[in-house]
Amino acid sequence: MTLMQKFLGAAAALALSAGAAVAEPALIFDLGGKFDKSFNEAAFQGAKRWADETGGSFREIELQSEAQREQALRRFAEAGSNPIIMTGFAFGNVLGEVAPDYPDTKFAIIDMVVDQPNVRSVVFNENEGSYLVGMLAAMASKTGTVGFIGGMDIPLIRKFACGYVEGVKAVNPDATVIQNMTGTTPAAWNDPVKGSELTKAQISQGADVVYAAAGGTGVGVLQTAADEGILSVGVDSNQNYMHPGKVLTSMMKRVDNAVYDAMKAGTDIETGINVMGVGNGGIDYAIDEHNESLITPEMKAKVDEAKAKIASGELTVHDYMSDNTCPVE
Repeated sequence: MTLMQKFLGAAAALALSAGAAVAEPALIFDLGGKFDKSFNEAAFQGAKRWADETGGSFREIELQSEAQREQALRRFAEAGSNPIIMTGFAFGNVLGEVAPDYPDTKFAIIDMVVDQPNVRSVVFNENEGSYLVGMLAAMASKTGTVGFIGGMDIPLIRKFACGYVEGVKAVNPDATVIQNMTGTTPAAWNDPVKGSELTKAQISQGADVVYAAAGGTGVGVLQTAADEGILSVGVDSNQNYMHPGKVLTSMMKRVDNAVYDAMKAGTDIETGINVMGVGNGGIDYAIDEHNESLITPEMKAKVDEAKAKIASGELTVHDYMSDNTCPVE
């Protein structure tokens, strides 16, 4: 019996014995693992914060294959979990089929819009945060060449890349931005060896700052950048601590806040589309004791000015998802 089968069997047994009297929230992590130091881990930290503050408990599972998505959703729903939160766009089609079968269960999906009356769709303006870290990368670069390493080659990651290029070019129109994607399958989110290889290749082309938007693959990018003496930019979670003095900053996508808010709302969670960006604290760049020596007051002032303009609407960063083009490449 697999771990998945044991878990789902226990969940079903719990529902039968307790009659699903208490609606515990549930969190389903995307492929790549709960402790990927990035996207999934940010989700876990949000759930943990809710549990620590309230004394509540939540159910969770780490998927091992694509085939488990629908099974996990249905088993959690049948076990009485409410709301059920999932991380990642790849749940979109499955949730669209499952949600109508459980009209009394609330669902929250991060990074995808699912048009069902019992679904909260949380999406982020990653392009805004990528613009800010792109500015910092351009200001920190001595060679005028910076890099971007994405995970799975999908429009969402192209959205990160385009915002980054736009931020770089806003500071240095003549800068070169080298771009690579790790792969075209979900395995691209958890391939630190490939991340390391791509980083070395970009360094050989002159890159001295590399931004990773690649989930667990980014661990290899940040490690290699530190080993090779260049700067990196983390993503989703604050990854500055992983290599103090070597990570220029991290583009913080507050997945933790999205999960925390969903669990806090419980069965009263508001459904529909929820957009999180710079203007409402959903997106930011990270500065702390691990990287403050790398960012001069002048750099901070310049990026904070742009941040304020984005928040006010004075500055609009192009969204690749709107037309699948990037005007600055």
